[in-house]
Amino acid sequence: MQRVSISFSPLTPDAVAPYGWMLGKGLPTADGTPVFSNPRTDFWQEHVFDTAGGETEVLWVNYRDVNREVDTLEVHLRTQQAIVPLHGEIIHVVALSAADGSPDPASLRAFRIGVGQGICMRPGCWHATRVDAGEATCLMLTRRSTTVDLIGHLTGGLAMTESALAPVAARLG
Repeated sequence: MQRVSISFSPLTPDAVAPYGWMLGKGLPTADGTPVFSNPRTDFWQEHVFDTAGGETEVLWVNYRDVNREVDTLEVHLRTQQAIVPLHGEIIHVVALSAADGSPDPASLRAFRIGVGQGICMRPGCWHATRVDAGEATCLMLTRRSTTVDLIGHLTGGLAMTESALAPVAARLG
């Protein structure tokens, strides 16, 4: 497997669109978006999260992997998955699926995501997360059964039905 270099892309709605949705774009101005703003507070609809009928779960995730080599990607087949850094910046690597369902090396991208922003991946978006140094704490929205599926595999070697892991040979550029 030939190692490919992963290029960094700017964190913009257009750059993220093939993989999912950028979170933390700021107060919307488009007509029809539920929004409230006054001198004391602002709130608005950022994204409608879809778990395809499963229970939504909030996870707390600590990332500490500083390795620039990316040798494995994971994918969730039935749910969107959102990740929002609360403390520290993350480097989030994403890829689309090739025709055979494996990660498409030509689609590999990396986004630097700081506190106050995030990404919500579409079902089928391959991904991995890194940090430059130290640790980053993130809030994650996912499907409860997807978490159970992944933990069962990682701790007990059980077969996964909602997720998959695939080898890649890539390096952050």
